[in-house]
Amino acid sequence: MKVRWLPHPLLSASLTLLWILLMNALSTGAVLLGLLLGWAIPFATERYWPERVHIRKPMTLLRYIGNVLLDILKGSIWVAYRILRGPQHLQPAFVIIPLRLRSELGISLLANTISLTPGTVSAVLSKNHRHLTVHALHAPDPGAIVHEIQHRYETPLLSIFEGGDDHA
Repeated sequence: MKVRWLPHPLLSASLTLLWILLMNALSTGAVLLGLLLGWAIPFATERYWPERVHIRKPMTLLRYIGNVLLDILKGSIWVAYRILRGPQHLQPAFVIIPLRLRSELGISLLANTISLTPGTVSAVLSKNHRHLTVHALHAPDPGAIVHEIQHRYETPLLSIFEGGDDHA
């Protein structure tokens, strides 16, 4: 088996940046420790990664991250508004999302994105990985939630990791 000295470059860069942000300092020590952690963590955990990550459309990934951050901000405001109005104005429901994603990483990122977005949480992934059950805080139209999750999150992830069409 060939040893790769930088097995996951994007993860290494992300971990380094995260460390520097957590340290809240741009000192030489913080940068060097961030670089060390950014290299060591992916290197030490490489054998536990079930599949090699191939980002097919990096610009789509950047747009996806921006959309998720914006959705977290908007969702936080929306949930606060809904909660302040009282529980009688909520229609919680479990919604089943049919999945087109097949990669474990893509499905994991979709489930985590849903859980990070206020108002929704991933609950159950079917044994065959074809459906994801999501709990929505307010779901007067479950079909609209399915459409939004598929369009806003799953389609870009298909494009990023599986080479699917951006606009499907």
